[in-house]
Amino acid sequence: MNVLVTGANGFLGRSIVKRLAARGDRVRALCRRPDDDLGRRGVEIHLGDVRDRRRVGEACRDMQIVMHTAGIAGIWGPWSTYYDVNTAGTRNVVDGCIAHQVPALVYTSSPSVTFEGRPQIGVDESVPYARRWLCHYPHSKALAEQYVLAAHGRNGLATCALRPHLIWGPGDRHLVPRLLDRARQGRLRRVGDGRNQIDMVYVENAADAHLQAAAALEQPDGVAGGRAYFISQGQPVNCWDWINQILALAGLGPVRKAIGLQTAWRLGGALEGIYRWLRVRGEPPMTRFLAAQLGMSHFFDIGSARRDFGYNPQISTRDGMQKLAAAIRKETD
Repeated sequence: MNVLVTGANGFLGRSIVKRLAARGDRVRALCRRPDDDLGRRGVEIHLGDVRDRRRVGEACRDMQIVMHTAGIAGIWGPWSTYYDVNTAGTRNVVDGCIAHQVPALVYTSSPSVTFEGRPQIGVDESVPYARRWLCHYPHSKALAEQYVLAAHGRNGLATCALRPHLIWGPGDRHLVPRLLDRARQGRLRRVGDGRNQIDMVYVENAADAHLQAAAALEQPDGVAGGRAYFISQGQPVNCWDWINQILALAGLGPVRKAIGLQTAWRLGGALEGIYRWLRVRGEPPMTRFLAAQLGMSHFFDIGSARRDFGYNPQISTRDGMQKLAAAIRKETD
């Protein structure tokens, strides 16, 4: 099987590539920089940016499956950056697939495309897109997701979108390192009453979901085509218990300081306004989106992914935490 992975040297992309290479697929990676590790795995490297329509089209040539994981995450920054990478870049990928008659495209979306600052308790894919956006990331991803799903059936292209939430595990360069850094600086505060439940997903489980979704798109019944799917561990965790467990793996104490959810929400709104007005460089320490994500419950029903392409997390949260602990110990030795 000829498979293109965009963002192949990212956290999720690399895990997907490892699985594809292990099963003997011909893997092509669209990356912005060289990667010796991917090269050693026999991956064909195409240097380029998803914003470059020509380079994206070249990368799509002769592919049977495209897994589009490339994107820019975050809760702060100019709309133009998020739009150009996440929305316009995804359109380039879709258009490249259509132009080169790629049969299947799996797009990595986000559950935040449905989040507008209210708790989400076991919601499924029938929940609509948000009507107000607390930051540019989910807005840009929602526009991209809609473009991907609307392209299903064009020139023989089958598409679907996966919405993994809080991808974590060894090799993560963003979520866990940032959490540990803030804790070491004494800048980590519990938001809310500490009882909110959240979903997350171990990176290898998220990678498995992409391969399973791609296989489902190839089936004659096309049950997964044109649909979006929430992806998680299948069992929510207490947000702050989980954070404290991660801190403990690094030898750090639990979060002691706290701020009320409404206070954090108002503070986030004020800081957003100040940073915009004064054109402060960098990210505010609190925003409304961050306050809501840290202080509210948000977890999802993954029944559709189980039913349509057999997704079932193979690595439990407990086993995943043991793997993460080993990785953290290795880094600190």
